[in-house]
Amino acid sequence: MPNSNIDSDLTHGSLRGQFLLAMPGMEDPRFKHSIALIVEHSQEGAMGIVINAPSKVHWREVFEQLSLKDSSQRGDETVLLGGPISPEQGFVLHGAGVHFDSTSEINMEISLTASRDILESLASGHGPDDVLLALGYAGWGPGQLEQELAENAWLTLPAEPEILFATPVQKRWQSAAARHGIDLSGLGSQAGHA
Repeated sequence: MPNSNIDSDLTHGSLRGQFLLAMPGMEDPRFKHSIALIVEHSQEGAMGIVINAPSKVHWREVFEQLSLKDSSQRGDETVLLGGPISPEQGFVLHGAGVHFDSTSEINMEISLTASRDILESLASGHGPDDVLLALGYAGWGPGQLEQELAENAWLTLPAEPEILFATPVQKRWQSAAARHGIDLSGLGSQAGHA
């Protein structure tokens, strides 16, 4: 059943469920060559999770901090730096169709959960197969993202699960663009929206 939030987001010009690719001319060093998934976008602002910035933290360390026994076989996977805001807060991006206490469907194929129950499920070796764990998020105030888009700081593209879950972290920025025929190395800060 379609999520009415998703449907209304699309009709109101929301970028929820879109990738934001930093343009090659991005001046903010925190976002240079970054790709983020927009998980919320309204008149009040926007929230995104950066999906190509690995941290030095591994899943096992998150499980240990929460006193969860790691039976997952995934403890060596790297936690991502989801953005500079609330770096102590965890977010799990995963395939749609699996629901936990705070699951929000981002689009028909991708969901976000920020509750402990998904981490318990992952630590026990259950939970979704397609999953990314990130700490922190990127945020934009009212009109800020729209202004940055007008200044060509970002390129917007449809979010694809293959980029999120099947593409190596260091290749996500270029791979997302390449899937749409865009060569980022040939773009300056003049490009816009795809």
